Amino acid sequence: MSESIAGVLIPDSELAREATELVREAASPLLFDHSRRVFLWGTLRGNEQGLRFDPELLHPAAMFHDLGLTERFRRTDQRFEIDSADEARRFLHAYGITGEDADRVWTAIALHTTPEIPLHMAAEIALLTRGVELDVLGIGYHTVSDDQRAAVVAAHPRPDFKNRILAAFTEGIADRPETTFGNVKADVLAHYVPGFVRGDFVEVIKNSAWPE
Repeated sequence: MSESIAGVLIPDSELAREATELVREAASPLLFDHSRRVFLWGTLRGNEQGLRFDPELLHPAAMFHDLGLTERFRRTDQRFEIDSADEARRFLHAYGITGEDADRVWTAIALHTTPEIPLHMAAEIALLTRGVELDVLGIGYHTVSDDQRAAVVAAHPRPDFKNRILAAFTEGIADRPETTFGNVKADVLAHYVPGFVRGDFVEVIKNSAWPE
């Protein structure tokens, strides 16, 4: 029987159960609870907006979106979002989900820290970003009811979440600072990594190999 939180049914397919267990094993409780909340917030936002979306795609997108921050799945040569997206696509392919559906999940995860653009794309892509924005940034906080928020947080608590998620971001990207060029995670390293120097787009242009 499917679990229900704040009126949202959690997918109970084999794929959804295996995705949940993989994240439970690989990620900290902080990231696991955050990922579950992101699915719930994204679903609630989608319902509120009257969007048609596939929970069986939104669910793995939400569960896998921060796997690239974990020791098991993170690399040092690309953005953590791509680590997460690549692992999600590999997982989906193992369950026979390929083509546009797998690509949609990959894109949702890869773009989930890119402001605005995902909101103009397919519903699952937009709703992953909506869920992340609500949980991390508080964007859309008042679009869900007090009762819905209380139910979600009761099921997946967020003790000292603001400080702890910033620490998780820092730990997950501190050894690949160059991957934060031009994206919001540079703000994290600027606050928490002594000596970090942001990449400068203007300087890159001025110092390129082009003579003119």
